Amino acid sequence: MEVGSPEPAPFELSPELLASVGRLRGTPLCPECLGRVYGRWGHGLTNPDRAERLQAHVEGLTRAAPTDCFLCAGAFDRWPTWIRRAQEASSLYEWRRFTCGSRWDPELLAREEALWGIAASAWGESARAAFNREWGKRLSEATGTEGTTTDADLLFVADLPVGRVELTIAPLYVEGRYRKLDRTLPQTRWPCRRCRGRGCASCSGSGKMYPTSVEELIAEPFLAATGAEGTRFHGMGREDIDARMLGRGRPFVLELRAPRRRTLDLPALAAELARTAAGRVEVDGLAPSDAHRVLQVKEASPWKSYRVTFTGEADVEKVKEALRLVPLRAIAQRTPTRVAHRRADRVRTRKIAEVAVVAAEPGRFTLDLRAEAGTYIKEWVEGDAGRTEPSLAQLLGVRLSVEALDVLEIHDSTEE
Repeated sequence: MEVGSPEPAPFELSPELLASVGRLRGTPLCPECLGRVYGRWGHGLTNPDRAERLQAHVEGLTRAAPTDCFLCAGAFDRWPTWIRRAQEASSLYEWRRFTCGSRWDPELLAREEALWGIAASAWGESARAAFNREWGKRLSEATGTEGTTTDADLLFVADLPVGRVELTIAPLYVEGRYRKLDRTLPQTRWPCRRCRGRGCASCSGSGKMYPTSVEELIAEPFLAATGAEGTRFHGMGREDIDARMLGRGRPFVLELRAPRRRTLDLPALAAELARTAAGRVEVDGLAPSDAHRVLQVKEASPWKSYRVTFTGEADVEKVKEALRLVPLRAIAQRTPTRVAHRRADRVRTRKIAEVAVVAAEPGRFTLDLRAEAGTYIKEWVEGDAGRTEPSLAQLLGVRLSVEALDVLEIHDSTEE
């Protein structure tokens, strides 16, 4: 031992331990695996160090070459190969944090379980756990990156029986708020109903019902910047295609699948979005995000403020009188006819908290209102052939027709 080097942590060779080790006589084990069978006995030693001490005190232990080891068949003797294969698999990607995993021959894992039973060792560490840890340490040193169990950019899986490294690229997430100014845009890519996205004469080969969407307009500069394979768009609800989304905008998270580059210049991307989507979509508050935020956005049920313009043969005073009956009274809405083909047919109860006339002329009215999440505003005005009760048309006793609908605000915070 070098002068000044610290003493290793105590490694008590108790009768219990020595008896357990003695039961392994005749089993060919490499130093890594012999030490690993007792990996949680004592601290501050590597598995080969631990094996050396055991062999010095127990006669008859078979010291095997790594390739002849009964438990690992040389898996712990090929680190340069596994590091090189991981680097080759990830060479096209930018990454800083990673996680390691491994896939083993079931027969080797069964041998390990059997050997633990023979040795009656309660202190062992599994081959898979030890391999993953040691591979991670070496890969971190070789690449200058960080091994982690959470928020990894890449997952490496060493398939030991096959001899290859499989790579999983974690998505990259960006959040913000969008305003939709164009009444012809769906929120997300809408596959053609006839060909289901394959491309046909009906959709002119595009595979889409509409030429583009909010998702595609926002995603375009991000796809170019990251080289990602594709996107998923997670919005806090969605507006109708012919409705505008105004105010502070609708919160969203853009998920970029298998990105090659992860460093983003968000101000530059915001400027590019402002140029390419001008007049159609505006985006504010771009920021890095994560999968946890996706759940928050998808599960949120904020109240929303709307502006709706409709026509009908009604007097403005009668409209105001009918609106006094609306606030916070239950509205039963059966799934609207226009979405019944893609949503479960059931009755949902919703409420409108506030409603007021903001403009009126003969036969044409504009209302501002604040409604519970999931309220179908068009159907509340028109009635949808009785599928919404009570509707404004029912309260007035006349036929109404919605001309325009805007979402003015999504009340997802207490700062409004």
